[in-house]
Amino acid sequence: MKVLSGITATERTRVPGSSGRLRPGGIRVVMAGKGGVGKTTITALLAHLFSRQGLQVLAVDGDPQQNLAVTLGVPPKNVEQIVPVSKSVDYLREKTGAGPGISPGGLLTLNPDVSDVIDRFSIPVADNLRLLVMGGVRMAGAGCLCPEYTLLAAILRHVPRLPEQVILLDTPAGLEHFGRAVADGFETALIVTDPSYNALSVARESVLLAQQMGIKNRILVVNRSGTKGDIGKVQEMCGKERLFTQVIYLPANPEVVRNEPGVTQLMGQQSQFINEVRNLRDVILRTEIS
Repeated sequence: MKVLSGITATERTRVPGSSGRLRPGGIRVVMAGKGGVGKTTITALLAHLFSRQGLQVLAVDGDPQQNLAVTLGVPPKNVEQIVPVSKSVDYLREKTGAGPGISPGGLLTLNPDVSDVIDRFSIPVADNLRLLVMGGVRMAGAGCLCPEYTLLAAILRHVPRLPEQVILLDTPAGLEHFGRAVADGFETALIVTDPSYNALSVARESVLLAQQMGIKNRILVVNRSGTKGDIGKVQEMCGKERLFTQVIYLPANPEVVRNEPGVTQLMGQQSQFINEVRNLRDVILRTEIS
């Protein structure tokens, strides 16, 4: 049996405080939804909640805006030193045979070996929690064969083989950016929205795509919500066809804005908002414990 950091792979699947074990492959969650609805904040909160429970967590920033580091609590001076994987010219050349300064007529390696990406690019954030900043690519949704997209897609395909018990991927709006690579590596999609018409429309498009991609657990997270009017609007736009396996409502919390961009100050609070995020964590765990 392969030993990972002195702990056997079987031992790493046990959930602290639970008699159950994680399913093979661990918890793999992709975040999707319209920009500005709170995807990055919720990703960071879940990362800390899972890690404080004793689970080994990898938070992956796949959004070109790259705000996950500071939201997790990485000091701004350290954030400035992070080089996204997609911007590492040397790594692109090494793994794909292409990149800036290389003739476009060369051969592009379509299935590069990225087994060393965590060791080379992830940074520690807290106990049991590491961050990998992938960066973004242009035209990924159009299925481009650019070296950046090829590399990032290979990393996502490698996700099921990583030793971390929990992997959370923060993405730009929509799931199409990494296509089948997301579907192959992630079994849970958190579709984050707020009660606005535009955000709910994006949520509906996202869950339809997640369903087509075969992602079995599709959880709608309605942020800054909870009134009867909000619930009625969500049910009208997203509830008729039972596209979501579960719906979680997170109430508006002024402390989120007051403490932005970081979330660490929110962790010790006893608020309805934090309690519902903990409930969301437990919902995810229940879907993945055998």
